[in-house]
Amino acid sequence: MFPFKKSLLFLFIVGFAYQAHAQDSGVVDSTFFKNLTFRNVGPSRGGRATTVQGAIKTPGTFYMGATGGGVWKTEDYGINWSNISDGFFKSPSIGAIKVYQEDPKIIYVGTGSDGIRSNIIVGDGMYKSENAGKTWTHIGLEKAGQIGAVEVHPTNPNLVYVAAQGQPFNANEERGVYRTNDGGKSWKRILYVSDSVGAIDIELAPNNPNIIYAAMWRNQRKPWTIISGANKIGGIYKSVDGGDNWKKVTNGLPQGLIGKIDFAVSPADPNRLYALVEAPKDERGVYRSDDQGESFKLVSNKKELTDRPFYYCNIDANPLNADVIFVMATNFYKSKDAGKKWSEINPPHGDNHDMWINPTDTSQFIQSNDGGANITTNGGKSWSTQHNQPTAELYQVEVDDQYPYWLYAGQQDNSTISVPSLPPYDAAGGPSAFWMAVGGCETGPAVPKPGNPNIVYSNCKGNFGYMISARTRASISCRCDEYLRP
Repeated sequence: MFPFKKSLLFLFIVGFAYQAHAQDSGVVDSTFFKNLTFRNVGPSRGGRATTVQGAIKTPGTFYMGATGGGVWKTEDYGINWSNISDGFFKSPSIGAIKVYQEDPKIIYVGTGSDGIRSNIIVGDGMYKSENAGKTWTHIGLEKAGQIGAVEVHPTNPNLVYVAAQGQPFNANEERGVYRTNDGGKSWKRILYVSDSVGAIDIELAPNNPNIIYAAMWRNQRKPWTIISGANKIGGIYKSVDGGDNWKKVTNGLPQGLIGKIDFAVSPADPNRLYALVEAPKDERGVYRSDDQGESFKLVSNKKELTDRPFYYCNIDANPLNADVIFVMATNFYKSKDAGKKWSEINPPHGDNHDMWINPTDTSQFIQSNDGGANITTNGGKSWSTQHNQPTAELYQVEVDDQYPYWLYAGQQDNSTISVPSLPPYDAAGGPSAFWMAVGGCETGPAVPKPGNPNIVYSNCKGNFGYMISARTRASISCRCDEYLRP
């Protein structure tokens, strides 16, 4: 039995006898499931996480938000993770986490991941904990859809700003920047553009929290495409009075089509503001302002920094050195000269989304990607594991007919995977050691052959052409119609 709490998007076991019962009687018996309970059978391999945070005053404590697995916490630098949102949150998709650093027991969480790919779970607003995640209270904005950012005033935990990105699949009026002065008891929208333009990021100036930067983004997901950006709609806004009044900033920025934007500030230079901007080819990239957002200049249009911007588009700055910045995209990039030159850092997985840097020791940070969350204490030379966080996104489930039976699925941005319904015998690695890849890739499906579970037909992004012998691990590229003909 796995020592993990129940969490969404895992493989769950339920009574298969019910299907035959329902077919025989034609009646659904609501009492049939009464004594059945869910249990987690794996995998323990992590899945996509798009937001992370740390707590300065409690060393070793970090939080991650998964796109379908809720909020998780570690108190030992990632050696162990535990879910802290199950039973409290209605949506398991997490968009932003913010710890009030003066009292780290106070945590705000916005639901709804901001990376609006086609398989996305809609958020249901804001949650607050006052005991470091032991219990949570829903505090509103349930119609905001996805939440891109949460910022807390540095000395007033009741003053909170939220970037409401909006519903991913339709226009909605609840988009924009929101503010609460009473810890979430009431909210006021303080910046609004339209029902199709939401707020994707917020930053407070490190030396003056009344100076606020907001990024507005025209965004909508459709089954066949994505709308990311618009001509002269959206962009960067600035307030100097705590959000009561705003002005749009355009000096030095793209003047036409503009899309998703993310900010970075550093207390080492409060006048400097970085913006990673989605725009047409020659205008996209990293912009820098040295006058607190009054004007910008493009410092790097390296194309890899803004690949798939609707999905990534994240930038961060070293709190002790404003020249050191990081960009999260398909790869993880670092610049030591304010964006002129870039090198790569290699976390355990690709497709990178977020990071939090410890301001007292900047060699220590947590970073998240499509494989989960990972922590380093030496600037990225080594990392904590992702094989202890059962947050995988699984696209479908198949079952074979051996005993005990195994379950098969495709895991988002990973391989297909197969796990036993019951561990067949003890293993040094524990129950989580029982899993295997069975051909194909993340999309799946992986379908075992009836009567012979050693043969699995697996798909990879429309190419249904792999057959694998699970026992010998041998794979064969094939045209599957040749094998499936009667």
